[in-house]
Amino acid sequence: MPTRVERLQRLGRRPGRTGRPGRGGNTGGDGSGGAAAKCQWNGRAIPCYDDVLGWFNNGNGCYYKLAEPQPTAPSGKQWYVQTCNGGDLGAQTTVLLDGPPAGFGTPPDPKELARRALASIELLPPRAAVAPRKSKGAGLVGLPVWMWASPGVGYFGPLTASASDRGLTVSITAKVDRIVWTMGDGKRVTCTGPGTAYKVDGPRAGLTSPDCGYHRGYPKAGTYRVSATTHWTVHWASSGGDSGDIAQTRTSGTVPIEIDELQVVTR
Repeated sequence: MPTRVERLQRLGRRPGRTGRPGRGGNTGGDGSGGAAAKCQWNGRAIPCYDDVLGWFNNGNGCYYKLAEPQPTAPSGKQWYVQTCNGGDLGAQTTVLLDGPPAGFGTPPDPKELARRALASIELLPPRAAVAPRKSKGAGLVGLPVWMWASPGVGYFGPLTASASDRGLTVSITAKVDRIVWTMGDGKRVTCTGPGTAYKVDGPRAGLTSPDCGYHRGYPKAGTYRVSATTHWTVHWASSGGDSGDIAQTRTSGTVPIEIDELQVVTR
């Protein structure tokens, strides 16, 4: 007997295809793909809703969808297409029921829609820069270090998106709350924005950064590797009145910085 996979392929459908598009993974996010799989059959998770088979009843392992068109039925009853064995098309029949079976018409999960909307946008990792730069020359022990990252909505937000399913729409807004710099010597510095790029001829050349810096500098000489991590908050709100937040992080590559001893000249 052909398997369910073979029957789906004959119908031009991919196994496991549902009414909910797959979602991509994001660092710090859910990371799983496909539709929300909260129902189970024979010990494996399967979608609670399928755009061809309908809604799943955990009690008997069958999907149900209203028959279209509806055959003549007694008052108060309706015909349903029943697909059992966890969605095996070979176990599909039409049944007359007094009312919707358990699980039928379950509304979409707003958190799942929020994750789908999140998968449709790209939260870029920060592009980190420091001064002094190893490629430009060494810095000195105890002198200020500047850190900054490329600004822009792709790197810091706000970014917006939405996703809809069966009459429910969820909208999201993603933005960076803070950027945490790992200085390579065990210390971290937290800034609320991308920082200010250092200019050798700027008004604060040789001074501390106005908004994002390692102000006391490194306590001893060495080569350090600096990286930055942006902390995003993805706020979602549904047309049904629910809301919540999803935390995300993105991390840059490392930037080397060389620090030399401060030489004291005596006469």
